[in-house]
Amino acid sequence: MTGYEAVRCTLLRGGTSKGAYFLAGDLPADPAARDDLLLRIMGSPDPRQIDGLGGAHPLTSKVALVSASTHPDADVDYLFLQVGVDTPEVSDRQNCGNLLAGVGPFAVERGLVPASQGHTSVRIRMLNTGDLATATFPTPDGRVDHTGDAAISGVPGTAAPVVIEFPPGDSPLLPTGRVRDTIAGIDVTCVDNGMPTVLLAASDLGITGYETPEELEADTALADRLREIRLTAGRLMGLGDVAHTTVPKMSLLAPPREGGTVSTRTFIPVRCHTAIGVLGAAGVGAGLRIEGAVGHDLARLPEGDRLRIEHPTGFLDIETDVVTPTGEGTEGALPVARRTAVVRTARRIFDGTVFPRPAERAPVGSG
Repeated sequence: MTGYEAVRCTLLRGGTSKGAYFLAGDLPADPAARDDLLLRIMGSPDPRQIDGLGGAHPLTSKVALVSASTHPDADVDYLFLQVGVDTPEVSDRQNCGNLLAGVGPFAVERGLVPASQGHTSVRIRMLNTGDLATATFPTPDGRVDHTGDAAISGVPGTAAPVVIEFPPGDSPLLPTGRVRDTIAGIDVTCVDNGMPTVLLAASDLGITGYETPEELEADTALADRLREIRLTAGRLMGLGDVAHTTVPKMSLLAPPREGGTVSTRTFIPVRCHTAIGVLGAAGVGAGLRIEGAVGHDLARLPEGDRLRIEHPTGFLDIETDVVTPTGEGTEGALPVARRTAVVRTARRIFDGTVFPRPAERAPVGSG
């Protein structure tokens, strides 16, 4: 392969997103050269991404880089890259729990992890944050089987279930050290259960929280308000200047309407998600478990760990267990997430060779 004129690639739907999966070694080691290549592969910058694999939306302009891991508690490393649609940007500032659903099957199919009989579990280190996850999926006869009867909202049909379990992370669940903060006159709860997320009551922003993503995206006053809150929340959460990043996510909460736990509308950061990301839902679920947090009084909390998070195209079921340490020396301790698990699906769409758009050449005579 000379000059990266062709690259081995697998396109997978992971959860409610779609992305290009690569072995990290098949791409340039230099981040700048790698990102330039990925922009040309995905067809960015262009609002239609007409000359590449991207689907003209952040949810379909994603990349997963997978490699064997040297971490003692992981089999593979997974680096998520969000590729801009109409901007020449490639960001590694966040995880993606949707593409995470495809990492295990991809690792087995590319020979990084041997398949077991029946089911295979792949331990994954998410390089964006250092967090760990374990994905378990069917491998009858020692091969990945993408077919099954598991259904998730936002995806037609059914596929094999991928059970993803997240151990407790090292980051504090409440990164500001408080259950509530007030930003621009709005009460918020800042949580990080694998993804920095800001929880807000939709009614506090003058909306119902049941609007369509298109209606919310057309509300320029709402967009300005959310941007102001997000920039301040980012600093409070220790993320620095988030003006040009996609985190923290902003999740607007309202009482459930379809028998679930809570209704959500999530921004990523200016486009409204047509569903909700896995890690974003993990943040919402953990936040709802905290007494006094924004959304706790809106939610219909069931018995047991499983919560049904409603979103614009259906729901996502997630299991969360949040506890506050007790006993000697724990006075004033903040809640921690002890367990988070979710059932997702993934499906291989194609495996083959992708041909990037040619690199732009410098004009003749340029210095």
